[in-house]
Amino acid sequence: MKEIKLHDRLFVPYISKEKILQAVKKIAKEIENYAKDDNIVFVSILKGAFVFSSDLLKHYTKDASIEFYRLKSYEGTTSTGNVEILVDIDSKLLAGKKVIVLEDIVDTGNTLVKIISELKKKNPAELKIASLFLKPDVYDKEYAVDFVGMEIPNKFIVGYGLDYDELGRNIPEIYVLKEKRMVDIVLFGPPGAGKGTQAQILKDKLGLTYIATGDLFRHHIKNQTKLGKKAKEFIDKGNLVPDEITIGMIEEIVKDPNSRGFIFDGFPRTVKQAEVLDKLLKNKDLIIDALLFLDVPDEKIIKRLVERGRTSGRSDDNEETIKHRLHQYHNFTEPVKEYYKKQGKFYKIDGVGDIDEINQRLLDVIKDLKLQVRD
Repeated sequence: MKEIKLHDRLFVPYISKEKILQAVKKIAKEIENYAKDDNIVFVSILKGAFVFSSDLLKHYTKDASIEFYRLKSYEGTTSTGNVEILVDIDSKLLAGKKVIVLEDIVDTGNTLVKIISELKKKNPAELKIASLFLKPDVYDKEYAVDFVGMEIPNKFIVGYGLDYDELGRNIPEIYVLKEKRMVDIVLFGPPGAGKGTQAQILKDKLGLTYIATGDLFRHHIKNQTKLGKKAKEFIDKGNLVPDEITIGMIEEIVKDPNSRGFIFDGFPRTVKQAEVLDKLLKNKDLIIDALLFLDVPDEKIIKRLVERGRTSGRSDDNEETIKHRLHQYHNFTEPVKEYYKKQGKFYKIDGVGDIDEINQRLLDVIKDLKLQVRD
């Protein structure tokens, strides 16, 4: 089973058809033991419980009748707390009878309280509640749920009669709302701006998945993957690795459903790559939410990298080489800023200062953007 989209929300598989059927049979057997030789009047709460009610009656072997009661308490993915009766039941059908209410799910209990209050007015001999699902973490009402198929956490679910704004009732399994992930960020700036350092800190603080193209190439080449072998052929010849190979490596990472979000370092480097990345993420129901640009003047970049070359012994960190790299950056990579500016996703951060100061500036922007990690 794959994730599905209903309206504007994504849902992922949660409870299988087999487990649902086991829960239905369990409730049917328990009610039979309770009913003994008495006829039962089932009251199915519409719309959500109609599938559950149908399957329950198929596995209930004793005599029973069924009535339907319809209320409304949900809008979108949350309970309004106000319960409205839409379809009522004639009191004569319930008076003096053993009545069992069939609910698809009991969470806050607001609907249940209203049901019990109204049905007691119809003078049943006994009144019991059966629910396929119960959320014990949020249910705190005084009435007992007498027959429970299974207990689940306080998560929003759809399928098997349950809906999200009227969609999803016909799904035979149960799906759960895909919790909000951290938005996906591109950390951008000239060579030597400190992107790698800051990306690692943000990764650890926010629990993000860090995607650096250099690391990707090294991983795939070291492990001799199919993509790694292709990339090595180009690198060995001194050529740039084609975008489709890089995107292929990135795609393997972004499909991870357990990630809290992604921070890209070193990609995209061109507008074409940015367009390809957007297309890839769109196919995964993801989106780049912000490009965070570390703004550092060229003279400071040159001074910083020359000093790094002296202390580290890196021969490529001489002034002439650095100026060439900056020239390449301004001509071919810097236009990516304009691409994201047009989308309203560009944010400039002062990249001059000590590491902690710069990191706090980045975190402040993320906080202002309300870019929250999922629960």
